[in-house]
Amino acid sequence: MRTDRTFTMLKPDAVEKGHIGAILEKINASGFRIVALKLTHMTTADAREFYAVHSERPFYGELVEYMTRGPIVAAILEKENAVEDFRTLIGATNPADAAEGTIRKLYAASIGENAVHGSDSDENAAIESAFHFAGREMF
Repeated sequence: MRTDRTFTMLKPDAVEKGHIGAILEKINASGFRIVALKLTHMTTADAREFYAVHSERPFYGELVEYMTRGPIVAAILEKENAVEDFRTLIGATNPADAAEGTIRKLYAASIGENAVHGSDSDENAAIESAFHFAGREMF
C-alpha cells in the first residue's frame, strides 16, 4: 500500500565528507522506506532547471555551482506524512538553528552547505521525484 512520499538529495558536501551511510541510516531509523535511490552528478543545466524558482535570487549562481561540484544522492522516501516528517528530521536550513539530533545539526556546515534537501510540499515532492527518477526506478 502506497503512503505519502517525499524527495531528498544528499548534497555534494555530505557526499564529499562521507556522510551517505550515516544519513541514510538516520532516515531508515526514522521510519522512512527508500523507494528510489541513486548516486548521480547534476549537470549545470540540471541544477539551473531544478532550482529555477530561485533564478532571480542573488545566491542562484552559487547554488548552481555548489550543486554541480560533485555527486549527490537522490532518493524518494515513503512514510505517512512524509513531507512534514522529513522536514522535521532534516532541521532548519541554518544548522545553527536546527534542533539537536536533526540531520543538518549533525552533518551540515552552514546555510550554504546544509547537507540535505527535502521537498517542502507534496506537490514539489512529486515534481522533484519525477525530475530525478523514471517511473521504472521507483519501487
